[in-house]
Amino acid sequence: MIEKNRLKNIELIVFDLDGTLLNKYGEITEETVNCVHELKELGVKFTFATGRLFYSIIDFANQLNINTPIITFDGAVIKNVNGNDVIHESYIKPKYIDKAIEFCNKELIKIALTHEDAICYTPANSIIQTLMDRFDSRFNVIDNYDNYLDKTLEIIICGDYKRPIQIFAERLKFPYALGLKTSFYRSDDEDGTYFLEIKNKKSSKGNGILRLCKHLKINIKKTAVMGDWYNDRSMFRTKALKIAMANAVGSLKEMADHITTKTNNENGVAEFLQQVIEAKKK
Repeated sequence: MIEKNRLKNIELIVFDLDGTLLNKYGEITEETVNCVHELKELGVKFTFATGRLFYSIIDFANQLNINTPIITFDGAVIKNVNGNDVIHESYIKPKYIDKAIEFCNKELIKIALTHEDAICYTPANSIIQTLMDRFDSRFNVIDNYDNYLDKTLEIIICGDYKRPIQIFAERLKFPYALGLKTSFYRSDDEDGTYFLEIKNKKSSKGNGILRLCKHLKINIKKTAVMGDWYNDRSMFRTKALKIAMANAVGSLKEMADHITTKTNNENGVAEFLQQVIEAKKK
């Protein structure tokens, strides 16, 4: 049970999107929308902290009429919906992108670069669009990478052979490279393609929320975060009020202050928002 005073003092609520705010149809329910509008009248601010790219969440932000800066791509970019109030941008240094391109050309491995508006690839790397399993992704074919080294959020490398990609992943760890984090895995499909995703180490939802709270001059203890997945754990390591969905992974539930009784498909977000409304009105 959450303390009523804690709920009453909430000034900012941060939603994860997929598996939390959105149901299985990728929609925000009418009940949730109504709760958000009611709480906004009571002075509560709202935003998202998502792994999605900026362009893919604009419609949701407009649906809730959110004017608070939004945390996208797991904290790498924080800015408002219009894009004219940039709080934070966290890109990969061009020298590391050059190394990755050189490696991939030598080993005949595929590479793409993620930017805010799309995942960019050259014609020689076009198979990446087929291999990638990102339902919200927009892809952009470019002639070469020369003009895309700046403002790269992520390097994506993939191939059929594990060893060379694994070796390159090791080369990008401290002390050989600074400020990077890597994720090496094998896809679940029959071909079992190996992927290496490279991002800026400082990018996380948790760091994003701390930066946003500082910008808004809101005490982190007067913030509530809602999530369901592993990339929400950094949010749950802050001193915010931590709300895990009923459908959340076990490790996140263990970190939570409260777990909803309903899933994202059963208006779990609205269930929590109703508690905040009740506390605010008393």
